[in-house]
Amino acid sequence: MQPHKHRLEDEPAFVLHSYPYRETSLVLEVLSRQHGRVALVARGARRPKSALRGLLMGFQPLQLSWFGKHELRTLHRAEWQGGQPQLQGTALLCGFYLNELLLNLMVRDDPHEQLFDYYQHTLQRLANEADYAAILRCFEKHLLQELGYALLLVQEADSGEPINSFAPYRYVLERGAVRATPDDSNTSEGLLMLGKTLQDMAADDYRDAVSAQQSKQLMRMLLNHHLAGKTLHTRELIRDLLKI
Repeated sequence: MQPHKHRLEDEPAFVLHSYPYRETSLVLEVLSRQHGRVALVARGARRPKSALRGLLMGFQPLQLSWFGKHELRTLHRAEWQGGQPQLQGTALLCGFYLNELLLNLMVRDDPHEQLFDYYQHTLQRLANEADYAAILRCFEKHLLQELGYALLLVQEADSGEPINSFAPYRYVLERGAVRATPDDSNTSEGLLMLGKTLQDMAADDYRDAVSAQQSKQLMRMLLNHHLAGKTLHTRELIRDLLKI
């Protein structure tokens, strides 16, 4: 028997979201390492005796095999890889936020191997560290970078000079950091922030309280811009419960 023409075998992947399909099946939105975000139908996965039942959980490393050439492929096999502690409590809520970001910002069939690896690394951090706000800021920054929306945190947008840690800046969409002056105190363009915050963000260092607060405001502004009006329900929950 010849192998299926459009079959992919043993692809590292994570389930981002799933929902019922027909009477006994599931549709999965997965993040795969070499093929990006992919939609799969897991036929019979909701049957009580299905080998897939209980396997297709979020935040657990899997190896998936599938076939098909249309947008909705068919899952052929799934194997659990282990090594990732179960997320609980706040960490679990943060994990749902990561997944919602990926579902809303990634297009299907656009590979991002480094983003896959960083997502896996972030899940490990969520399971083992307690500074959830810093973990989320790091992921948000790297996500935008991988999708082609890298933050400009090292040089001034107008002059090209290195960011001065003691100077005030306005971070302007599509431009970057512009040196703030007393004359533009009444302008509403961009987000006012310190040069030190920009430097800390470039270094993924969120220990300083001012940098942590200003980086949260900047990431919210940038994500809102790229989400183009889409609401992230988990972000609202996190903001209400944890102020992060």
